[in-house]
Amino acid sequence: MSEEPASDPYGLCTSRPVSECSDCTIAGRLRCRFTRGDLLHFFGLFLTFMFPAVIGMVLAGYRWYLLGWLVVFVVLLGVWENRVLCSHCPYYAEQGRTLRCFANYGLLKLSRYRPGPASRLEKAQFAVIVVLLTGYPFPFLILGGQYVLAFLAAWALLLWGWTLRRYSCSRCVNFSCLFNRVPKEVVNEFLRRNPAMREAWEESGRVVGDADS
Repeated sequence: MSEEPASDPYGLCTSRPVSECSDCTIAGRLRCRFTRGDLLHFFGLFLTFMFPAVIGMVLAGYRWYLLGWLVVFVVLLGVWENRVLCSHCPYYAEQGRTLRCFANYGLLKLSRYRPGPASRLEKAQFAVIVVLLTGYPFPFLILGGQYVLAFLAAWALLLWGWTLRRYSCSRCVNFSCLFNRVPKEVVNEFLRRNPAMREAWEESGRVVGDADS
């Protein structure tokens, strides 16, 4: 079920009424609207990684280190990723203090929306964030001898990543993400429909061109 987004000062099409999308040539090729289904899909798959990881840490005797993992999540997602990745997403431009998206729903907006693309340094920082977040439990699982649960967690993590890459990253409107796989022609058409983003991307060196060029 989709929700009507709040308006934004940039006039992005992701915040306009769905009735204005009738002439969109890339309709259906992007996740332009937040839906609870996408949110449940994302977190449902992520929980298949979390369950064996958490159970393994408890059985290994490192239950108190789960608090450290919680702190890592809060700091890396709530502050660091908030700045280097989320602030580039069209969803971030919507009015309101919290983010509505299928990956970081409810995240407090600590930065202003930045319509331009993420820099290489920001993408590198995001890669570090992903490694720290997902890699945190494995040393404890190995040290605690929970090899089966470590394998299950690793397999679930790989399956989660593959599924995202196949079904979400190929349609995600945050084109700055390191894992984004939206075709170039779709990205360019989206930028043409959103002048505020197009201007910022072209200032960064992106050649958008006309639709028939």
